[in-house]
Amino acid sequence: MYIAICDDEPQALHTLQTMLSEWGRQRHAMLRYQQFSNPVEMLAQARQQHFTVYFLDVLMPGLNGITTAQEIRSFDDTAEIVFITNTTEFAYASYGVRALNYLLKPIQQEALFKLLDKIYLQEQQPPEGLMLKTGATLIRVPFANLVYVEVIRKHLYFHLNNNDVREVMGALKDYENLLLARPEFMRVHRSYIVNMLQAAEFAPTCIRTFTGEILPVSRTLYPQLQKDYIRLLFEQREE
Repeated sequence: MYIAICDDEPQALHTLQTMLSEWGRQRHAMLRYQQFSNPVEMLAQARQQHFTVYFLDVLMPGLNGITTAQEIRSFDDTAEIVFITNTTEFAYASYGVRALNYLLKPIQQEALFKLLDKIYLQEQQPPEGLMLKTGATLIRVPFANLVYVEVIRKHLYFHLNNNDVREVMGALKDYENLLLARPEFMRVHRSYIVNMLQAAEFAPTCIRTFTGEILPVSRTLYPQLQKDYIRLLFEQREE
């Protein structure tokens, strides 16, 4: 794990650094981190090296934590983002940058260790995903990177969060059972299965993904989809 910590309060930086060191000692885990009191300085470093986790104070002068996270997402779609805040009022905004979680100040060691354990376990496991065959080439697509699947006649288009599109021959039913067995994937229209964790906006007639695409939603499916989507978001928070 390579962690960037950004907080304009020296004491908060010191406290988090102490807890991170203790977690690494107890878990016998390799852990590197850098501290920043200025988000602009952190972003400059982040563009040159790959941090795997960001701990961002929400309320900072100049760039706040939400804006900083948006900048991170413009060049890094895979790093985990955790907000540090005095209030829960920014919880909804954290969905927009796909933040993993947020920690309330003063940070409790138990909550931090639980979160670090989850991130560490994820890093030790290969990502689950689909195996696609395009011609003679086999391509592994992690579920987390798949935004949606679209069917047009006898062609399937797998749209990824880096804006790549993988095309294969087949029918949606060939992958439907595998995808819909996972709670984040929902059939929103006869031609689309969407990873709802990649949904930036969800309305009765359409979905806007974080990649900026607008997808249709079936009016008849929307009431149940809305319930399933809310349940999914709550389950993500509880993990």
